[in-house]
Amino acid sequence: MVNNLNDGMVWGLIPVFLAARGVTLDRIGVVTATYPLVWGMGQLATGALSDRWGRKWMIASGMWVQAVGITAFVVGRSFSSWMAGATLLGIGTALVYPTLLAAVSDVVPPDWRASAVGVYRLWRDSGYAVGAIAAGLLADAFAVPVAITTIAVLTFASGVVVASVMYETLPGAREPPAPTLTRPENSGSGAAGRA
Repeated sequence: MVNNLNDGMVWGLIPVFLAARGVTLDRIGVVTATYPLVWGMGQLATGALSDRWGRKWMIASGMWVQAVGITAFVVGRSFSSWMAGATLLGIGTALVYPTLLAAVSDVVPPDWRASAVGVYRLWRDSGYAVGAIAAGLLADAFAVPVAITTIAVLTFASGVVVASVMYETLPGAREPPAPTLTRPENSGSGAAGRA
């Protein structure tokens, strides 16, 4: 959810933020297009890499890279620093986006994987709305840079939660044996257990 929350903020506030800094419309377009370009191209590689390297640390590091990219918009004072922010944001999102889907698929049995991914996507995609609303409310109550910084801090904290709590889901790369979500089976023995 936080991954898409920061996405909702980026689409709503970054163009406004850059326009307030006097950046021309064509340059705002280049900055805002750089983020999805890097993300889209990057995830072609990161999805495959997560099948080799594992999920947990790609997700955690991706959230941290996103946080640094978002912060670069606030602390940057030049077009090149904002391009660096957009690039980092794209790299971070490429690390996270396909890897989260793969992590969900790793932990559920094939017969209800589609439903599990659907539930995951409901929560993930609700981040667009939550991010846009939260960023707008923060910008109105405080200022646009405060809203952007708050989303960066939340994104970084999300990576910390992943690093602290998530277990590795990639089969063969798991740290300790990880629990999996399974349907309850009859656990009784004898005739009563088979009935």
